[in-house]
Amino acid sequence: MAWPNPFRRRDANTRTVYGYTFQLTEDHLTREQMAPMKHSYDLLGEQALERLNILSPPPNSALPRNSPSRHSSTNGEKTANSSGESFEPTRDLYQILRDNAEKDEVLAKFWAEVNTVPPWVDWEQIARGQDVFYRYGGPNLTGLAFQSLLGGMGASRVVETLARTGGFSTKVAKHRLFETTQHILQCTLSLPSIQPGGAGFASSIRVRLLHAAVRHQIMKLASENPNYFPIQTLGIPINDLDSIATIGTFSATLIHLALPRQGIFLTQQEIADYTALWRYIAYLMGTPTEYFETSEKAKKIMEVLVLYEIKPTETSKVLASNIIKSLARQPPGFASEEFLCMNARWLNGNQLCDELGLAKPRWYYWGLAIGQCIFFMGLCYFYRSIPYFDRRNIAKLRKIIYRVIVESDTGLGSETSFDFKYIPDLSKRTVREDAVVDERKRVGVERRNAQTLGVAVLMCVGVGWGVWRICMGLW
Repeated sequence: MAWPNPFRRRDANTRTVYGYTFQLTEDHLTREQMAPMKHSYDLLGEQALERLNILSPPPNSALPRNSPSRHSSTNGEKTANSSGESFEPTRDLYQILRDNAEKDEVLAKFWAEVNTVPPWVDWEQIARGQDVFYRYGGPNLTGLAFQSLLGGMGASRVVETLARTGGFSTKVAKHRLFETTQHILQCTLSLPSIQPGGAGFASSIRVRLLHAAVRHQIMKLASENPNYFPIQTLGIPINDLDSIATIGTFSATLIHLALPRQGIFLTQQEIADYTALWRYIAYLMGTPTEYFETSEKAKKIMEVLVLYEIKPTETSKVLASNIIKSLARQPPGFASEEFLCMNARWLNGNQLCDELGLAKPRWYYWGLAIGQCIFFMGLCYFYRSIPYFDRRNIAKLRKIIYRVIVESDTGLGSETSFDFKYIPDLSKRTVREDAVVDERKRVGVERRNAQTLGVAVLMCVGVGWGVWRICMGLW
C-alpha cells in the first residue's frame, strides 16, 4: 500500500520498501528466480535487427537511425538534396521491416508474430484501458515523470545502461522524456492506433528494434573491453527483467504507487483494463507477458522489483540530478527545481530521494504539493462521476496532451521516429551538469497549486464556521 495504515498487522512476511508496504507471499518471485531473466532477452528482435542491417547497412557503419525524413531511403544508398549534394540518408527500420517481411525468413517470423493478435486480447478492454490514461491525465503524466522515470533512476543496473548512451545530459533529458511520452500517447491515441498497422503499433516496433540496437552495441563494446560493461554482474543490457520492469513502471507502478500518493484510486475495472493494455504493448515489444496476465500478477512483480532492484548508486544520483535540472523552469509548467524535487519526494518518499541526492524543499513546497493533489482529485473524480463529462474530457485531453508534448515548439516540435542519436561508445558516460537556463516568462503550475490550496483552505474554514454556527444554534 502507498499510504501508511496504522491498523495494519505486521508479521515476518511484511516488507516495507521506500514507504511501500506489502506482504511477501509464495506467489512473489524470489531473487534466485529472477536472476536468469537478467541474462535472457528478446532474441527474435535481435535476429530481426541483424537481417535489417544486412538489407540496409547503417549509414557510415554506425548504428541504425530510425528517423525518416523526406530524403529517407530503405536501401542505404546515397541520396542527393536540392543542391545536388550527396549525403547518407537516415533509415526507418519499421518501413524496411514491413517492405521486406516476405523476402526473409527471420523477418517474416518477426512480422507474423507482431501482427498476430493473441487470443487473450479483448479490443473493447484495450479501448477502456486507453481511456483510463486520459481520465487521469494530469496525475498520470506527473507519475510517469517523477515516479516512473525519476524514481526508476534508483534501479542500479538499468542506469548503467542509460549512462552509457549519453542521452541523459541536461540538454537532452527533457527530449528523451518527451520521446517516451510520445510512444505512450501513440499507444493510447485511439484503438486503431494500437492495432496492427497503427501509429502506436509502429512506434512499439521501432522502440523494440531500438532496444535491440542499444543491446547489440553495448555487448559488442563489452566484448572488446570487459570492464566497459560487466555482463556477469549487470546482466545483458535491456534484458527480460529490465523490459518487465519498464512495462511495470508504466502500468502497475502508476496504479499502486504514483496515483494513490496523489489521492487517486482507480476502480477494479479500470485497473484490469489498464493492465490489459500494457500487457498487449509488452507483447509487441518482445517482453514476457505472463507477469501481466492479471492486475494482481502485475502488482506482485512490481513489488519484488522494488524490493530487489532499487539500489541507488552514484550513477543514479547523476542521472536524477540531470533530469531535475533539465526540467526546471522549462515549458509547459515552468516549475522551479525546488518544486520538481518536491514532486519527486511526494511520489517516491524521502528515503529514496535522499539516496538519489535530491534537494530537500522548503515547507512552502509541501503546501504546493498538497494543492496539486487537491486539484487533481477534484478534477478527476468530478469527471469520472459524470459519464458525459468524462467522455468529453478524455477526447479533449487526447488532443491537448499530444499537441503540447509532440507538436508544439516547446515539446518535440514534430513526431519522432525514435532516432538512435545516443550511440554507446567506450568513452561515452553521462556526467552531472548544470541546469538549462530559460529566460522566458515563468507562470506555471506552482501558481495554480497555490491558488488551489488557498481555495481549499477557505472552503474548509467556511465549512468549519458553518458547522460551528449550527452547533451553537442547536446548543
